[in-house]
This record gives sequence, C-alpha cells and structure tokens, in this order.
Amino acid sequence: MNIALRLPDSLGKELKAFSQKESISMNQFIATAVAEKMATLQTYDYLSERAKRGDLDHMKGMLDRVAADEPDEVDRRR
Repeated sequence: MNIALRLPDSLGKELKAFSQKESISMNQFIATAVAEKMATLQTYDYLSERAKRGDLDHMKGMLDRVAADEPDEVDRRR
C-alpha cells in the first residue's frame, strides 16, 4: 500500500537524520512506528474489553484466600 504523507519540515529533517544514523530507511522507520502504535491501541482495546468482564467481588474473594504472611525478604522491593 502506498500512502502520501506530509510532515512538518522539522519532523521530516529529524526523521531523515535518525534514519541515516540508524542505517534504516525512512519508510522502515515509519512502518515500525505505525506498527508499534497499532499494537498499543489494540492492547488498550483488549484490556478495556477484559476489564468490562471483571468481577470485583470475585477478585476480593480470591484475595481473601491469600495468606496474610509478610513476603520473603527476596520478594520485597526496596
């Protein structure tokens, strides 16, 4: 698929410089950026749909079954 894309001059210059520095084509950079953005949006949609199916009372019931012991030293975050 071919798409004509207009970028502001400043962004186009940055894209060109970055692409040259990384030895990739501007097309490859843009394609990768679009793929990353699409993956992010799809993940957000997926998680939003999963959240709608969530049951707070069920989650609280599961947490009530967890032991109230302090975590092991290796599991503590500092």
